Amino acid sequence: MEHNKEGLAPASPSAQYFNSSALSVSIIAVLESEVPINDENAMSLLKDVFLPINPRFSSIMVENEKGEKQWKKVEIKLEDHIDIPIFPTGLSPTSYDKYLDDYISNMAMDRFPQHKPLWEVHIVKYPTSNAAGNVIFKLHHALGDGYSLMGSLLSCLQRADNPSLPLTFPSHQSSKPKNGREKDDRTPIRSGNEGLEYRPIVISTMIFSLDRIKHIKTKLGATINDVITGIIFLGTRLYMQEINHKSSQAHSTALVLLNTRTMKGYNSVEEMLKPDSDTPWGNRFGFLHVPIPKLKDPKSPNPIEFVQAAQEVIKKKKSSFGVYLNGRLLEIVKKLRGPEVHT
Repeated sequence: MEHNKEGLAPASPSAQYFNSSALSVSIIAVLESEVPINDENAMSLLKDVFLPINPRFSSIMVENEKGEKQWKKVEIKLEDHIDIPIFPTGLSPTSYDKYLDDYISNMAMDRFPQHKPLWEVHIVKYPTSNAAGNVIFKLHHALGDGYSLMGSLLSCLQRADNPSLPLTFPSHQSSKPKNGREKDDRTPIRSGNEGLEYRPIVISTMIFSLDRIKHIKTKLGATINDVITGIIFLGTRLYMQEINHKSSQAHSTALVLLNTRTMKGYNSVEEMLKPDSDTPWGNRFGFLHVPIPKLKDPKSPNPIEFVQAAQEVIKKKKSSFGVYLNGRLLEIVKKLRGPEVHT
């Protein structure tokens, strides 16, 4: 990362796009703990392992006299980045599941303040159906893409069975216990004395089985991302219909991010930060403007048909020249009009 004479590093165009008056996008990850969470261990992890990974974790965005945004190193106060919510006491784990879901949904909608680095950690100490406690990371997309940021989190963790071995996530099929509920097979990982698990989470009150998503993926010849995007599009249409019945047939467009990285397996943060890295740190994606399919039968929509329609639209968009042109257009507009003007 190059710095000017004042010691400020220029923010990339994508970082500026994601942290503007019109757009604010974050990545949320949840670590599930098998044992009650210790505040001191969490603080030590953040201070000694997380912060040193990248200067952006201890920098804020500032504007120069031309309105261009730059990264400025600041002093970090960990207590300003950590929230510990208070829920009612004495409830069952299943009751705390709902409290956790609602908390994540509300927290995800809050915009980051600009006077401190763009990340937060939320420590939920109440036991849920899946864990004795949860650590929620909220990281602004301006800091990097999902590959960079998840790589940072994974670099902070160790395998519970043998900390000296590299972190891996073997794939297993889910099994069904006697109660008929699906059981998730996840690789336990830890930091320090904690037994922590990693679990990606979708901000929703509805949970989807990964095995079922894989089944739809195979049935349609699509990708997992295609299926998830189609589900989100269907949920969006159903919500629009609930608010206004006519909107189920309205022309609507979604902005979808297309990963442009050449995936060569998981690389360490050290590898990503090398100048000649094949998988460099940062945001590596293009923008897709995707028309959201309309509901053929608003009264009784067919989810599989809808997901297939979304997958076909996305496939056409991914193979078009529009991804490159969108990127070039953003650069041209930025050069002609300059940085965004605050009103």
